[in-house]
Formats: sequence, C-alpha cells, structure tokens
Amino acid sequence: MYPISRHSPRLHLRELHPGDAEGLFAIYGDARATEHMSFDPRTRDDIDAIVARSITSAAMDPRQEYALAVSDNEDGRLIGFGRLALDPHQPDAATFGFALRPDTWGTAYGTETVRLLLACAFEDLGLHRVWGARSPNNIASARTMQRAGLIEEGRIREHVRRGGRWQDSVTHSILDHEYSATPYPS
Repeated sequence: MYPISRHSPRLHLRELHPGDAEGLFAIYGDARATEHMSFDPRTRDDIDAIVARSITSAAMDPRQEYALAVSDNEDGRLIGFGRLALDPHQPDAATFGFALRPDTWGTAYGTETVRLLLACAFEDLGLHRVWGARSPNNIASARTMQRAGLIEEGRIREHVRRGGRWQDSVTHSILDHEYSATPYPS
C-alpha cells in the first residue's frame, strides 16, 4: 500500500521524504531519544541511508516495511518516526516501533503516534497481530503502549546487544479483535 497518510487531531503519519533527514537526525542522533533503543545514536550519514532505504522499500511490491514520518499538523515539522515491519514467518502480523523528538515528550504524542500506526496496521493493511518490544527501563513507553491498547506479554531475555552488553526486552501486543478505532479521522 502506498502512500500511507493518516491524521489525528495533532499529527500526520505519512511517507518519509528526502527532506525529512534533518528531522529524523534530531531523534536518532540524540542520546536521550536512543537511550532505550537497540542502537547507539546514529550519524547524519546513517540517517541519510535510513531515509533513502525507507523511500526505496516503500515502492517495493509486495511492501514489507512501512517506515513513516510523524509530523505536526500545524507546522509540518517532523516530530517522530514510526515503523511497521511485516513478518514473513507470521502471516498477517507486524512488529512496530516509534520514536519522538525529546522536546515533544510528555505531550501524549506517543499515544497518538501508536494509535495512528495501529490504525494503519488494522484498518489499512488488515493485519491480525501487531507487537513491539521495549527496554524494561522505558516506563514511559510501557505507559504509552498500555494507553494505546496493547497488552504486556512478557520478557525476552538478553534480546538486544548494545554497548557490548546483552539486554532484555519486554514485549507488548494487540490483536485485531482487541483493537478499536480511535476517534481520529483517517
């Protein structure tokens, strides 16, 4: 499916454009924003490659990855990034992830972003299951996923290697029959 475009009262979930690299760097290049992620802060070259790869993958048929920009409805600036990745080993299922600029934390943009990603997954793509993993120390992400309707499933032991150390992840999921459309128009 291309292009993805969904709106909530404050946000727009849309395809990445080449001009989004600077906004994405403000997230993935920031040590605070990547503290609980599976990778260290990215360089600007890394970000340029991510954006290029995401744009290329959006045109693939069948499409397996939805790497999407989250922008502010008022000024259009990129404030976040969301991703759905279809799993070839689990039909009608996808993993998801999201990240926001640290200067937007505490505004409920995370819950709004996750709800937009779930609407895309269930309403646009017709998926059955969506799941994501977080650092056990990322309590804000746990609350965000709970508010968006995901259920905590459990812990994957030593799932991610970062900084030379193995770290656990906590998984959350939601099924199509558990999902209820948010009051946001598409």
